[in-house]
Amino acid sequence: MIDKTVETAAAAVARIPDGATVMIGGFGRAGQPVDLIDALIAQGARDLVIVNNNAGNGDAGLAALLDAGRVRRIICSFPRQSDSWVFDRLYRAGEIELELVPQGNLAERIRAAGAGVGAFFSPTGVGTQLAEGKEQREIDGRQYVLEYPIRADFALLSAYRADRWGNLVYRETARNFGPIMATAAATTVVQVDEIMPLGALDPEAVVTPGIFVDRVVAVGERAWLHDGEFVGGVTVEGAPLSRGEDR
Repeated sequence: MIDKTVETAAAAVARIPDGATVMIGGFGRAGQPVDLIDALIAQGARDLVIVNNNAGNGDAGLAALLDAGRVRRIICSFPRQSDSWVFDRLYRAGEIELELVPQGNLAERIRAAGAGVGAFFSPTGVGTQLAEGKEQREIDGRQYVLEYPIRADFALLSAYRADRWGNLVYRETARNFGPIMATAAATTVVQVDEIMPLGALDPEAVVTPGIFVDRVVAVGERAWLHDGEFVGGVTVEGAPLSRGEDR
């Protein structure tokens, strides 16, 4: 009987070794697998290479992983914003390496890894420092730069629901990088709100088939907001975010 569920987030990340390359889903806070990240911090893996859209927000989630000194290098498209003080401090102190990748190239490099594409030419970055040292070619009168896939040992993702086979349903904006990261990692670990009986998920709503998923853990419905603050102490100013944005 195929059953990819595990009882705890700790069990889900127990096998991640020092030095692993780990993709972490999310676009800012939306879709960030906070429970898995917290479990990874407690697990103790070090010298990690992290692939993410940004470099953490506030002091929770990915930012907490950086602050714990567990990350050697981060590959991302948007490392600095008003609440990225953890990354900013580490980078200025020379305690973390950065590979800056334009967001479209980041998504396509991850997708290429999952699709088995050896490399591709992109116009993004031509004429900038991001293209230095890379092969360039003129195609139909336009300059392109050669980009290579990004693969990972593990992907830590957040979805809304799953079944025991690992089929995933996402919720609204939390979908973001999850589907492509699931295909680009040797081992994909997913936290969900709940695990549904087989047949309960509408096949037309399944975005990531279970063939790309190795472990699933149910963490319960995540109440991110409490009295105007995110769990983890990051204050939300102005109107509260929707449930879809928080997941």
